[in-house]
Amino acid sequence: MISNDQLDTQANIASMLQALESAERVLEHFEARHPDDDRPRKAIEAGRAWARGELAMTNARVAAFAAHAAAREAEHQAARFAARAAGHAAATAHVAGHARHADAYAAKADTAVHND
Repeated sequence: MISNDQLDTQANIASMLQALESAERVLEHFEARHPDDDRPRKAIEAGRAWARGELAMTNARVAAFAAHAAAREAEHQAARFAARAAGHAAATAHVAGHARHADAYAAKADTAVHND
């Protein structure tokens, strides 16, 4: 029988993978403006590593904070929102609720790209 903890972990991983897909889809909005800043990409990679069981949650969380720092430094909305999407996706390793924020910021990035 699967325990509630195992179900929670599996649900968290599923949420994270969806959030990572959303963040990765809009990552180009950040990378086009900041080609030398890999913090959001590293956050996505950290999230994937955590989902595979290869990285501790604390390391994924550090990568999430770094992506959010990149977002604060970005001048264009689409880039900022894309970095936020990556940060929230990686932070899903810590708190599952971050996944919905990753999806929301990815949608904002798609909308903002037309305004930048």
